Amino acid sequence: METDIQRCFRSKTVFLTGATGFLGKVILEKLLRTTEVKRVYILVRPKRGVEIQERIITWSKDAVFELLHKSKPEALQRVWPIAGDCLESDLGISETDRRLLASEVQIVIHGAATVRFNEPLHVALAINTRATRLMLQLGREMGQLEAFVHISTAFSNCVIYDIKESFYPEHLNCSSDKVLGMSGLVSDELLDNMESALLASFPNTYTYTKALAEDVILKESAGLPLCIFRPAVIIAAHKEPISGWVDNMYGPMAILFGVARGVLRIATIDNNAEASLVPVDYCANLALASAWKTIEDCGRSKSPASPVIYQLAPNEKNKITHGEFIRHALDGRNNCPLTKMIWYPFIHCITVPWLYPLAAFFYHTLPAYFFDLALWLSGRKPRLVKVYQKIHKTISILGPFSCKSWRFDMHNTDRLRQAMSEEDRRMYYFDMVSLNWKEYFLQALRGMRQFLGNEAPTPESIAQGMKLIQRLKLLHHLLQIFLCLVAGFAVWSLVKLVV
Repeated sequence: METDIQRCFRSKTVFLTGATGFLGKVILEKLLRTTEVKRVYILVRPKRGVEIQERIITWSKDAVFELLHKSKPEALQRVWPIAGDCLESDLGISETDRRLLASEVQIVIHGAATVRFNEPLHVALAINTRATRLMLQLGREMGQLEAFVHISTAFSNCVIYDIKESFYPEHLNCSSDKVLGMSGLVSDELLDNMESALLASFPNTYTYTKALAEDVILKESAGLPLCIFRPAVIIAAHKEPISGWVDNMYGPMAILFGVARGVLRIATIDNNAEASLVPVDYCANLALASAWKTIEDCGRSKSPASPVIYQLAPNEKNKITHGEFIRHALDGRNNCPLTKMIWYPFIHCITVPWLYPLAAFFYHTLPAYFFDLALWLSGRKPRLVKVYQKIHKTISILGPFSCKSWRFDMHNTDRLRQAMSEEDRRMYYFDMVSLNWKEYFLQALRGMRQFLGNEAPTPESIAQGMKLIQRLKLLHHLLQIFLCLVAGFAVWSLVKLVV
């Protein structure tokens, strides 16, 4: 027997942007596996010399679709690619495809975005903000449109620390229509040079352009059956489609992997600050549930109300700090160590800004020069110094988010969950209160090992990792003893000279 959400999507045509991204893949997989959706159009950026159909075939072989292939072998035949690019001024969609979408689509899930924090402003503005306006315009052409879900971020208003499920246009020093208007008049280089003036208190172009996109929706979505979904920092899957599945090394997952490889040893992280982390499968479930609720609400009221905002972040009853996150990450040393490590995994967290460059030199840069020297002497290409340059740049970008805490109101999200049937709550779960963080990170670490480290999830591989980590642990402690002896000798020598 179908649940309410399954019934909602039955025989419907969906247009999904961002389907080739981390969250987009999980949304598409869950949609195809659990519902009898008629068709899913996905926006795919063309690549020179590669046919879109070839890209889809390659993409469909991703591990995230393994369960789908087993349960519904023909399901991916419902996926139809639409050539397009959110960087283009018209989304890069042909007139023929535009008419097709306008005549058939009933549900839109707009998840396409650039999530790079240091993306040039003109690129982030085009993809995250202008494309949102263009999607709204396309939505108005859809005669059968029943729901439009815009996927934003919980950090679109990170300039404040107590964030309600509301719009915050007052935090922009220039409205979205003015910024978009100006971007069409000036060169990309000039726009990028205006970044600091436009961003003001926003820490990066990602959060700023997502805030602008919400301002576009506030101003231009009247009459559309639209809602906004704001997830916090999205991390590996908890249960579905594969426990621990992840395909990127952004943010927390990069920290997990860097520590596990023995590469990352020092970072600017406040252990007492709260970590705003949410599993990707919880986010996919809420995205689909919010589409159902939008259809229910608009159908009941006969006319669309102002956009409802749904936020998803750790619940007040089940919070996790960065210190707890680090401790869970280090648990991997005993449970599922990698077979490729350059040193024993550990990490020191500091919060003093001026101290980090000094500590990074001794913990990262200096050892990297010795490591690269050894590579050069053995006839291999030195690489670790360049790796650390990228790591230090990433840590500086993440700094504002790893040393502060935010509180996210989730009243709308809670009401949505309460409105769902018991069957839907089980199938489209996103209850953060029931999440066991310790068990979750054990699975996430195993997933990181398999999908990012490309290491087999076999007892033999785990045993190999355990042997390596025991050797590295011994070397680590021997080095600590040696450095303590050197420091002691230096102090003794200094005291002897003074006396």
